[in-house]
Parts: sequence; structure tokens; C-alpha cells
Amino acid sequence: MKWPRTLFGQLLLAVFAGLLVAQSVGAWLMLDDRGRFEDQLRGEFAAQRLANIVAILDRTAPADRARIVLALGEPPNFMTLGEPWRRSDPDNDDKIFSGIFQQALGHPAPLQMLPIEFRSPPVLPHRELLEHGRPRDMPFLVIQTRLADGTVLTLRHSPMPAMRNWPGRTMALLWVLALSVAILAGWGLKRLTRPLAALADAATSLAENLDQAPLTESGPREIARAAIAFNAMQRDLRTLLETRSQALAGVSHDLRLPITRIRLRLEKLNDSDLRARIESDLAEMDGMIGNTLQFLRAGNNGEQAVRLNLDALLESMVEDFEALGTEVRLHGQVGTPVFARPEALRRCLSNLLVNARRYAGGPIDLSVEAGDPVLTLRVEDRGPGIAEADREKVFEPYFRLESSRAKETGGSGLGLAIARTIARAQGGDLKLTSRCGGGLSAILTWPKNPRA
Repeated sequence: MKWPRTLFGQLLLAVFAGLLVAQSVGAWLMLDDRGRFEDQLRGEFAAQRLANIVAILDRTAPADRARIVLALGEPPNFMTLGEPWRRSDPDNDDKIFSGIFQQALGHPAPLQMLPIEFRSPPVLPHRELLEHGRPRDMPFLVIQTRLADGTVLTLRHSPMPAMRNWPGRTMALLWVLALSVAILAGWGLKRLTRPLAALADAATSLAENLDQAPLTESGPREIARAAIAFNAMQRDLRTLLETRSQALAGVSHDLRLPITRIRLRLEKLNDSDLRARIESDLAEMDGMIGNTLQFLRAGNNGEQAVRLNLDALLESMVEDFEALGTEVRLHGQVGTPVFARPEALRRCLSNLLVNARRYAGGPIDLSVEAGDPVLTLRVEDRGPGIAEADREKVFEPYFRLESSRAKETGGSGLGLAIARTIARAQGGDLKLTSRCGGGLSAILTWPKNPRA
């Protein structure tokens, strides 16, 4: 049996197992006590019956006693008169039985219990006492007492075994009780663990959607406190990011004003070569500022998902890149509109295509596979590719592979980081693999119904 991994499953199993053990032990104790009580009642009944027989025989003439003894004997028990009195050491049970016997008789009388005898009954036994069609040997409890005139009365008593089985009604009652408590416990545990599952889901999706609805602050005190703390953390993170974006926007504005002034002053510079170099540096600075802001705002521009003709979007992007002199071959189509964020998807694909155009050269293959519930888009080039050890590093901001992606070739080191951030913000992902035949394959998975 495999132990449940969820908190609900473990608690429910622990409650049900504990309840089952408790009910089983309780039922065993109850039936054991019932058996002991039955044995006590049977002993008291035997003692009272023997006392009644002795009282009758005391009032009966000796000549008639044999007939009465025969009449009062009930198979498989029987009595005899005149057997010799045997010597036996009494134990505690003998004393209890003798006390009940003498109390029922009304006066003291000698009584002893002898060792158990195994013998065949003298009369025809019940069918259940037969073995292979013959009477089988049975255990007899031998009890001796004296009548008022000193005659020894010997009773051989073979009690039927007490019923030790588990009654069906009792078992049904125990199972109904166990199932009722298990159902109620499961319902209560489900209510207790549901907020924990909601908290785990909210924590998992927090990085992808910081604007998700806050958790319900209800339930037990500890869980409610956890929900309150999580909601406060979400608000603080949102405030921090908004403050950072505002600060970066202010810095961007403050930096671009001096850049604009420098460009205006460059017009007065007579050295055209020096002016061109300074203009290149300023353009690079302006591009770095813009790319940094795009990375920080990636996936959080507030764009809403709409029904989009993805095939038309891909064809327009292919035309745009072909206008720049890059051959892009489109493979596959969706066929039906999808629910997506067009600007975010365009920006993500554009970064991948620019990356392939800049560092690989040659034709680029753009493939689309319409799965459910995600789309799979592949951008494959025939460039030098990326070593497997560096395929995750290239998603880090400003990381460069100097061997093939040096600064002179262009780029800020943020294109792939922006693309993955956008994809993950919508519930998708981006990974890099080797292309069959050489080159790099960028695999973009994009949900058909992105998060709101």
C-alpha cells in the first residue's frame, strides 16, 4: 500500500485507521465481557439447578430417587446416586460455585468439583455431538454433593460451548458507526485542507500573475493568518514593482534628455567621423535603456487576451522579415482563431526571429503546431548553436556568449530573457535545443487561453 502524498489523504487515513483499531479493540472487549458474563450466568444457573434437584431428592423417599434422577437428567448431562465420595482440593471457582449452591439450597451442604472427565454420554446425544455416526467423547464437569441422609449425588455436567462469534448486528452497527465517522471526518478535513491547497496554487502562480485575486481570509485561525500574510505579501510585491517601474521610467526620462541635448550639440561638431562615432554610442545607450525597460515590463503591460487569427499574424511577421532580406519559411497552420495576447506574442516571436537572423544567418524555419491546450511554435536556424551547458545561462539578463555573440554583432543580451519572461507570464515557456542537422531550435509553448 502506497502512503498518500497529500495532507488530506494522510489525515483521513490516520483518522480512519485509528477509528478502525479503536472499534475493533472495543468490539473484542465487549464480546469478551459478554462471554464472561454468559459463563457466569451459566454457572449460576447450574448451581441453582443442582440446589433444586438436591432439595427435591431430600424430600423424596430413597426408593423413588432413582426414577426422579433419571427423569431430571437432560442429555448430554446425567446424574448418579451412590458413587463413592472422592477427595479433591477446592479452588477459587469451587468456592464461588459452592456459595451460590448453598445460598440457593438454603442450608449448608458439602459440595466439591472434581477434575474434568472425557467419556461418551450414556444417552443418545444431539446430532452435533456425533462423530462418524457414533457418540464422541465429551468433556464432563463432575460435581458431587451429599443429600440430607448422606447419600452421594454425582452430577456430570457437559455445558455446550459458549457462542464466541461476532454477531452480525453488532458488526453492522460498528461498520455503520465507522463509516459515518469517516465520512464526517473526511468532510471536515476537506474543509480544513482546501484553503491550504488554494494557498499553494496562489503561491505557485504568483510569479506569473501578480495581479491575481487575493485569497479568501477565512477558515481556522492559523489558515486565515496565513492567507492574510500572503495577501499582504502580494500587495507589497505589487507596490514594490510599481515603485520600481516608476523609478526606472523617471531615470529613463532623465537619461534621455541629456542624450537628446548631446545629439543637438553634435550638429555643431565639424568632425563628421567623430560625430558618427558619438552618435553610435548615444544610439547604443538609448537602445540599452529601452531594452532594460522592456525587460522589466515584460508580461505586465496590462494587455487583454482577444480572439486572434494566428495564421495571419505569422504571415505578416514572415513578410516583415523578408522585407529586411531574411528568408523565413513558415510551416503548418492553426486553422482556427485562438484566444491570445497579440502584442505579447508578437514581441516574443520577434525577439526569437531577430536572434536567429542576427547570429545565424541563412534561412529560418518557423513551425506551428496547434495542440490543446497549448500552441507549440519552433524557430530554427542553421547557425553555430549554443552548447548545452550555456542554454539556460543565455536567458539571464545581459549574458553574452563572446565566441559568437560579441558586442560588435549587436544586441543587448536581453532578447531571450524578455522572450522567456513574456512566455512564462502568460503561462507558457521557452527552451532551447539543438536542431537536427546543426543549428539552434527555440521551442515556444503558448497557452490557447492565457491567464487574464
